[in-house]
Amino acid sequence: MALAAALLAAGCGTPGTPLPPSLHLPDPVTDLTAVRNGDQVSLTWTMPKKNTEKILLKGDIAVRICRKEANEPCATAPGNLMLAPGAQGMLTDTLPPAKAGGTPRVLDYFVELKNQRGRSAGLSNPAQVLAGEAPAAVTGLSAKVRKGGVVLRWDAATTAGKEPVNVVIRLRRTLLTPQTGAKPRAEAGLSAEPAEPLEQTLLVDAAGQSSSTEAEKAGQAGDRALDKDVRFGQVYEYRAQRVARVAVDGKTLELAGPLSDPLRVETLDVFPPAVPTGLAAVATAADAQTGASIDLSWQPVADADLAGYAVFRREGDAAWQQISPTAPVVGPGFHDANVQPGHTYRYAVTAIDQGGHSSARSVETEETVPGP
Repeated sequence: MALAAALLAAGCGTPGTPLPPSLHLPDPVTDLTAVRNGDQVSLTWTMPKKNTEKILLKGDIAVRICRKEANEPCATAPGNLMLAPGAQGMLTDTLPPAKAGGTPRVLDYFVELKNQRGRSAGLSNPAQVLAGEAPAAVTGLSAKVRKGGVVLRWDAATTAGKEPVNVVIRLRRTLLTPQTGAKPRAEAGLSAEPAEPLEQTLLVDAAGQSSSTEAEKAGQAGDRALDKDVRFGQVYEYRAQRVARVAVDGKTLELAGPLSDPLRVETLDVFPPAVPTGLAAVATAADAQTGASIDLSWQPVADADLAGYAVFRREGDAAWQQISPTAPVVGPGFHDANVQPGHTYRYAVTAIDQGGHSSARSVETEETVPGP
């Protein structure tokens, strides 16, 4: 009896204040993004891991995608999704004709997550694109590899007056062979090149000038661009699209046309380095301690893949003979000690790159060794 009284005094077994039932509402999405290319809008987001009561979610969650203009109701986009908590959400929405045509205007996308009873904690953050008629697709994309980079060309637009005036060309470049080419540089005793970005973007405006969001590039004509930032020995993929810059509600937004078919480009290095210039020769007469010699110097070649130089000599109209070692001479100079007093020698220099390609011979120079 005493124990029972003590338990009652302590309140053991007494029911507490009842808790409201859990609604199990998933936390709203907060990182929704949207990108339009032509009539396609690509959406990405991250699914929450907890509900609004900070309890871990279990099981797949129903996802609704909707889009709206201004004061319209949010119309559900096609596609039924069930995604796991914490998963990466992705959906591509094809715009209906009413949204894909007309003048440019703001179109907002939202994600709504529902519990098993079809209830939600609200819409996600808005992800904004432009509705309206997109610029025409880029056609005829082609490329030629040159010593200075990749020259890209495409067909001129044929829909003038049917799309916004302020249109640029966006070139998207993807590196398909990352890190190749680094080992040969290390074996040659050169410092390794920094890793090349896998994705780069080049913008070419109507006047033909270009710039990149990641690296400055040089552009040329309105239907041509030069990508100078490529590396030889790599394989790249290019895609192009027209992008209109439209002022809406005091903001400048982009309206992008469809991406072109991919173009694969292999940048084989079949180009010799530049021809050395400024070759000069200075003779030194023999003395009691040293024999006669001729010292050569020239302007260094600036090619990034330069391995060195080869030096050639002849007397009169005789055939040229290489007098430098088989391995390329590293610096822009050479000491020829195998000369005779009173003889006149003619010299020329070539540049050699890492691939073994040799330039044409430089303009020759001649020098006479002083007699005894």
